[in-house]
Amino acid sequence: MRHILDPLTGDLASWLAERRLPAFRGRQIRQWLFEKRAAEFSAMTDLPAKLREELAAEFCIWTTQIARHSQADDGTEKLLLQLADGGRIECVLLRDGGRRSICISTQVGCGMGCVFCASGMDGVVRNLTAGEIVEQMLRLQHLLPADERLSHIAVMGMGEPLANLDRLLAALDEAHRPDGLGISARRITISTVGLPPAIDRLTQSQSQYHLAVSLHAPNDALRNELVPVNKKIGLQKILEAADRYFEASGRRLTFEYVLLAGINDQPEHARQLAAVLRGRPALLNVIPYNPVTDLPYQTPAPAAQKRFREILEQAGINVQFRERKGDKISAACGQLRRVTPG
Repeated sequence: MRHILDPLTGDLASWLAERRLPAFRGRQIRQWLFEKRAAEFSAMTDLPAKLREELAAEFCIWTTQIARHSQADDGTEKLLLQLADGGRIECVLLRDGGRRSICISTQVGCGMGCVFCASGMDGVVRNLTAGEIVEQMLRLQHLLPADERLSHIAVMGMGEPLANLDRLLAALDEAHRPDGLGISARRITISTVGLPPAIDRLTQSQSQYHLAVSLHAPNDALRNELVPVNKKIGLQKILEAADRYFEASGRRLTFEYVLLAGINDQPEHARQLAAVLRGRPALLNVIPYNPVTDLPYQTPAPAAQKRFREILEQAGINVQFRERKGDKISAACGQLRRVTPG
């Protein structure tokens, strides 16, 4: 059966045209899926009964099953989804004031090998389809009451988004279409460890998404240890590609930096980082490490975090420290994985 949420294979418009059905039926179906949050075709009550039956025979809405639903006291919710082939991914809903943000995955596992991240502990199995990416959005949307809607999307879950760029862009198009989730491109952030050719492809797509580049180290020697894929790339090429994206899109860049106790949190690291970023219209988003079971890394002490921040601010760097949310259910940055322990 075809996945109706997959813009690359669902092809609902052609299916309707083959049956000589009016185009407005497609608009009705999309409204049921994205706005009215129908979980099955039989709920689409303004469609003819025969059409609902034919849709159910030809298409599926869900290709995943919810293997686990975790909730934290801060309002964060996490879904462990089992895919049709048995693979598993995680995605997260975060509440912050009036914001309803989601963090979604693009791959089963991750092949970038960041040594402190749970997502890549077992490597990468495959890319997600565009439909599987959209399905995460709707699964998380269904956790909200009817009077609330999703406001922001962070493509910061499992996987390297730019390693699955074509399918990701197709899925995000569904997210910001007026007859989709209606989320402004300015409220969608794509996070990457930095793949220059793919960043350039994103630039050429003329998208208006935020780009967040995960640095994690201020020099190549340390970054090679923390982000092994850097050995084939190097910081300079990543920064140059990020600059080209900024020039083409006009969007402020974000650089992310996971702060690891005793490894990349020393004053000399802060000074080197300031030198790397100086002159760039960018925000530095510092993420104090969220501990991961089976990994040896630690969160820096508050004093070390304060010292790191002060050095950057004194150097004129626009810096913010990310508030920790969802860590009690292993839903914080760097904690998503294919199998939730426990």
